[in-house]
Amino acid sequence: MRKKLFNLIEIGSDEQNNTFDYYDWFMMAVILLSIIPLAFHKQYLAFEIIDKVTVSIFIIDYVLRVFTADLKLKKGVKSFFIYPFTPMAIIDLITILPSLNFLSKGFRLLKIFRLLRTFKAFRAFKVIRYSKSINLILDVFKSQAKTLGTVAGLAVGYVLFSALLVFNVEPESFNNFFDAVYWATVSLTTVGYGDIYPTSTIGRIVTMISSVFGIAIVALPAGIITAGFMEALSDKETKKETENESRNEETICKEVNQSEDNGES
Repeated sequence: MRKKLFNLIEIGSDEQNNTFDYYDWFMMAVILLSIIPLAFHKQYLAFEIIDKVTVSIFIIDYVLRVFTADLKLKKGVKSFFIYPFTPMAIIDLITILPSLNFLSKGFRLLKIFRLLRTFKAFRAFKVIRYSKSINLILDVFKSQAKTLGTVAGLAVGYVLFSALLVFNVEPESFNNFFDAVYWATVSLTTVGYGDIYPTSTIGRIVTMISSVFGIAIVALPAGIITAGFMEALSDKETKKETENESRNEETICKEVNQSEDNGES
């Protein structure tokens, strides 16, 4: 029973049964439904009903995950104590707590309760758990973590260097070093708000050089992520083909064995 529940609530635990896909889609629909009231300032009775229904479903889902924590973490009894502190479990809990009205009675300041309500926005992050495509993208980020970290370090170094350069070349246009860092970041991303900008010739030359090299640095992560995503898709397809081939071989072997048994009989 616990094994079936685990396969039901965890993505990819049993890809042969469509019921598990239905559960994923159902939870994604519930998450999206729970976010709708956050897009309105005025609260209606329908929104209160939506909140109570969706949070009840979230609580059941959370309890089931705690109940099957040992099957996920595979650390025996310790799993039940470790799981509530895992990132996704914390997000689950944060999305539930703001809807528990009895918690607000102990708060004297209404602002604290309003601040607590904003945590409902974390429900959007629950979609990550129920989307296989998003999980695939997250795997790409994990596999390319070192490369992306190197690019991020290069970008930070480039921003600081550009900021230091323009701050000394044209100090009258920047009140402090943070303004120069802000300008360098905007130039690196080619956003160009235009609220802070150099006015001297040499300052403009630095801006042009910074923007040109900035395009190259910004383009690097996109190329790395795209290449990693394509590689992950290719590996997934290869794995599927291998599994299908092995299933076909097993089926052929069973048919051969059955025909031999029938021939002997």
